[in-house]
Amino acid sequence: MRESLFESIVGLLVVGVAGVFLFFSLNQRSEAAPRDSYELTASFDRVDGIGVGSDVRVAGKKVGVVSSIDLNPTTYRAIVGLTLPNTVSYDGEPVEFRLPDDSTAQIVSDGLLGGAYVSILIGGSFDTLVPGDELQYTNSPIDLLSVLAAFAEGTGE
Repeated sequence: MRESLFESIVGLLVVGVAGVFLFFSLNQRSEAAPRDSYELTASFDRVDGIGVGSDVRVAGKKVGVVSSIDLNPTTYRAIVGLTLPNTVSYDGEPVEFRLPDDSTAQIVSDGLLGGAYVSILIGGSFDTLVPGDELQYTNSPIDLLSVLAAFAEGTGE
């Protein structure tokens, strides 16, 4: 009887820990695009790790989501749709959110085991992108295995 009570308690503890992990993972999911938003596009050589619903971040803060990923049949580049808000909150007040036209979009990994997201590095231009524009400057993710293979080939001689 005593052994069965101990096993039951351990089982409940395991279920509780699994529930905490489930709650954490569901809270980390990307939210849907904001209602008051606009669309930009960016063209990448590779889009490893991102998908529809991935975060779009500026200075590490989530500001939007990836709304689509298509392949251009002429250039064979991935065209990524980015949904961004028209306004962001600053000191509790809504402020218009427009990116300078020389901003750079890059795909960044959230860590070795984490997901990827689109990070936007703000440019210095006074001209801004309008809805429907394309970000001209992009950086695709680095293929870590190719880098390690090249390093290994270079050190073997």
